[in-house]
Amino acid sequence: MANGSRQAAWEFFGAELKRRREEAGLTQSALGMRVFVSGGYVGQFEQAIRKPQLDVAERIDEVLQTDGFFGRMWRKLIKEQPYTEYFAHAAELERLATEICDFAPAVVPGLLQTPEYARAVFLGSNPLATDEYVEELVRARMDRAALLKDATRPVYWAILHETVLRMPVGGPETMTRQLDHIAATVRERKVLLQVLPFAAGAYSPMGKMMRLMEFEDAPPTVYTEAVFSGNLLDDPAVVKRTAASYDQLRAVALSPEASLDLIDSTSEDFRRCASTT
Repeated sequence: MANGSRQAAWEFFGAELKRRREEAGLTQSALGMRVFVSGGYVGQFEQAIRKPQLDVAERIDEVLQTDGFFGRMWRKLIKEQPYTEYFAHAAELERLATEICDFAPAVVPGLLQTPEYARAVFLGSNPLATDEYVEELVRARMDRAALLKDATRPVYWAILHETVLRMPVGGPETMTRQLDHIAATVRERKVLLQVLPFAAGAYSPMGKMMRLMEFEDAPPTVYTEAVFSGNLLDDPAVVKRTAASYDQLRAVALSPEASLDLIDSTSEDFRRCASTT
């Protein structure tokens, strides 16, 4: 399903939600209270600004007695997305964010990946995948990465652990192109980037990826990921704690200038390695 038609489907979801809520005689706030979200969130669902998670869609079905309509529609829309189910909602929010802050402890963030690097990552996690399947995943990731080329792109801040630079994902040539791409993106002033060096030692949150997203008219959200699972968290206390952890990382990471120097020198190391193989 193309992005335009998928958005139209979500708009239909929102319009149906509004119609059935009003038929039930409920305000946005009243429905929100019964499905454990704010009335403002219900309004954003109805306007297709935000997409409800599956458990919320299912609770809406229970409250409005819609015989599973919203749950089935949610599954249909998510199934046709080019992302895993646990990441699909985060990918939708990514397009709406005004600011994104990523911390990557082991892998280059998707928004900064090259096709070759992405391909190596997908094959590493699924070595028996068909070429067609892998290329579909790579295309989806490159579609996401195009966000940083948009004139209305969000402010994007990334902190990469030095492990990300040193791990030879895909081999020396792939890493050379990947690091050169990151450096070029920084020099084009499309991203603010720092490297957390090995010398920094222990840090918070140790070994865990995290992403903070801010929006123009919605509360900030945290996305974290584990093995074949992801969590979107918007509890204010959790967001505040995560933001504090990110500030700590900024404080102990290399400066943007020193980070760029390290990326360049590591790229040269891989380039020399590639030339000798």
